[in-house]
Amino acid sequence: MSDIKSVKKLKIGIIGCGFVAKEYKLPSLSKLGNVELAAFCDCKLERAQEYARTYGAKDAKTYINYKEMLKDKSIDAVHIFTPNKLHSTMAIDALEAGKHVMCEKPMAVNAKEARKMYEAAKKADKKLSVGYQVRFRHDYQHLKQICERGDLGEIYFARAYAIRRRAVPTWGAFLNKEEQGGGPLIDIGCHALDLTLWLMDNYKVKSVMGNVYHKLANRRNAPNLWGPWDPDKFQVEDSAFGFITMESGATIIVETSWALNTVDTGEEEVTLCGTEGGASVKQNQILRLNGEKSGELFVSVYRKPAKEVESDTDKEARLWIESISNDTPYIVKPEQTLVVDEVLDAIYESGKTGKAVYFGG
Repeated sequence: MSDIKSVKKLKIGIIGCGFVAKEYKLPSLSKLGNVELAAFCDCKLERAQEYARTYGAKDAKTYINYKEMLKDKSIDAVHIFTPNKLHSTMAIDALEAGKHVMCEKPMAVNAKEARKMYEAAKKADKKLSVGYQVRFRHDYQHLKQICERGDLGEIYFARAYAIRRRAVPTWGAFLNKEEQGGGPLIDIGCHALDLTLWLMDNYKVKSVMGNVYHKLANRRNAPNLWGPWDPDKFQVEDSAFGFITMESGATIIVETSWALNTVDTGEEEVTLCGTEGGASVKQNQILRLNGEKSGELFVSVYRKPAKEVESDTDKEARLWIESISNDTPYIVKPEQTLVVDEVLDAIYESGKTGKAVYFGG
């Protein structure tokens, strides 16, 4: 790794000045005293200028061409907030320019592009991570400790759940197959799958079966949280489901949808079942543990602290910057997020062919 410890403030370049950057990530980064938001790039220069004024350092630069920004040798790391199709190209260019890279989820538009990113990071000897910030939520941090202690025993069944009743994102590139690579599976399903694999600490996949649906997308003037979608532009799936068998024999079921006729909704939800106990986290951030003790079955509840010192995005930003400054491992590793993309690809492929996709060998 390059000697970055001598730098008082890490200089960060931002590529893509959209909703996620504005509402979640930039406020967290701007709180850190050892960070300088030094450059902003967007396809609309006026938007880059607006973000620079709001979040940037006094002399922050703005760009419409990210490659020009990458020429600035003073920039230590780059954060990418663009449509999925651009993740791989931009990340690889940044890595080759000597920058550390934090890319928004998913890692890439498909597993092939994700692997290119992973290989580029190894070759450049730079840090690469993906914005799976839900791992940093208090409930999942607590559950991870429980799993690491072995309290659940061998986890042999899990459920990754990300279901909306009618909440199709109708803005930006969400419905564009070429730009995004897919719909709810790659948009919200990836979070639930990432959490499940991480909590289980199991990334060795044996096979994947999947079904992918485009059942409600053709409806016009359909009730929807963000207004009716345009069926002519709805190119991606509205629902997808996967059945994953791990090399260990464990089973993971993935359920995800933007528009499903159900009232059992929730995102970023995980259920784990082990030989010694089980756990489930619902969207309300209540963690329920179950098992047996002294010959009796029990259920206990771990609730969100009344005063949470640090939000998930704040903790994500702090630990990411610390990993660069101190050259220490980061919690979201690219080899893990690559497996997430490989499983997503396999669900799409299986849904297309009707056959199982086998890993390895």
